[in-house]
Amino acid sequence: MVLVGAPLKTLPEGVAQEHLEELTRLTDTAGGQVVDVVRQRLDAPHPRFYIGKGKVDELRECVAGADADLVIFDDELTPAQGKALEDRIGVRVLDRAELILDIFATRARTGEAKMQVELAQLQYLLPRLKRMWTHLSRIRGGVGLRGPGETQLETDRRMIGRRIADLRKKLESVTRARAIQRQSREGKFRVALVGYTNAGKSSLLRALSDSDLFVEDRLFATLDSTTRSVDLGEGLEALVTDTVGFIRKLPHHLVASFRSTLEEAREADLLAHVIDASHAGWEEQKGVVEDVLDDLDLGDRPQILVFNKIDRLTHAEEEALSRRVRAFDTTPAVFLSALRPDTFEPIRALFKARIRAGLRHLSVRIGAHDGQTLAMLYREGEVLNQSQHDDVLELEIRVPLSFAGRLLKQQGVELVRDHELPA
Repeated sequence: MVLVGAPLKTLPEGVAQEHLEELTRLTDTAGGQVVDVVRQRLDAPHPRFYIGKGKVDELRECVAGADADLVIFDDELTPAQGKALEDRIGVRVLDRAELILDIFATRARTGEAKMQVELAQLQYLLPRLKRMWTHLSRIRGGVGLRGPGETQLETDRRMIGRRIADLRKKLESVTRARAIQRQSREGKFRVALVGYTNAGKSSLLRALSDSDLFVEDRLFATLDSTTRSVDLGEGLEALVTDTVGFIRKLPHHLVASFRSTLEEAREADLLAHVIDASHAGWEEQKGVVEDVLDDLDLGDRPQILVFNKIDRLTHAEEEALSRRVRAFDTTPAVFLSALRPDTFEPIRALFKARIRAGLRHLSVRIGAHDGQTLAMLYREGEVLNQSQHDDVLELEIRVPLSFAGRLLKQQGVELVRDHELPA
């Protein structure tokens, strides 16, 4: 495979190189082998070939010399550009978006993820169908095949349109099922891990929850959202969800099709933005994630920054990073390594502080034989102390604000003290 990097001249050289290195990693994740790289800095993309005509000829010679069977561009090509390049070079041409879609297709495990990826692929394919039919023109000896080819093209378009509609309907059903699942978690503190791909979200969730989750040091190792209960100590727990990782130039159709999965983030009480602290371009990656969150209308959700992989930094580098972050960002930040449980206390403390901020600290009395209310208090809140006087139970509790209002209106429940108010 030959990679093509053609960034605009306004993009700094270091950033352009990082983009190309990431494309190499994406190609490796997809199972491809890079044999050469062609570069060109552009004032603006060429309307027909994206790169200049002379560079296209150089690319054709490079492909022929390396006996490559595929060319991958780091930027998204229009259907016309893709067709023009394939006609000129003589091999299949992919862009970054199509490569990412291919990776997602091979990584999807659950039925939902497979439907989401298929939907994104079909939406990407639809305007490019004509390009896929170029083999007809190559075997056509003259008149006669245009009619069948055009007829088949329209048939394919209708079939794809019907399949897209069918997938959307099925995904809407999945979305409704997820909503029912989320209702069963009402009253639980929920955290969604978001971040750039390979920032270590899955590793962090596995370590925090002490569970067996699939983790691999590759881009998009996991696509399906996974939720685990994390014991925070002091009787508190959080439901933490690992979501699909983001990446720069993420195909728009892919973001749209994964909206149902990302509903978990929308319903979360807190977004934990996991950042690879050891990555030289972490600030750009952070910006990419923030842009995607804005596209999903999640930019205004309560957030914390979780700088992961500090085990790869020296103490001085970690101190400098901490000072920089706290000087330029007001979002609460913690610094840890998913490989070192001794660094987890700050994030556990932050989760506990958020939980308690949404709780009401009360002392109440109920009848000693009111087992239903007692069970509800243990289920919905945290019982800090319990004592019995004759036929009356007195309990010191922490409960969610929404539940506290319902509790105090319930017959047989007497408020003794609201600890949030002066005694």
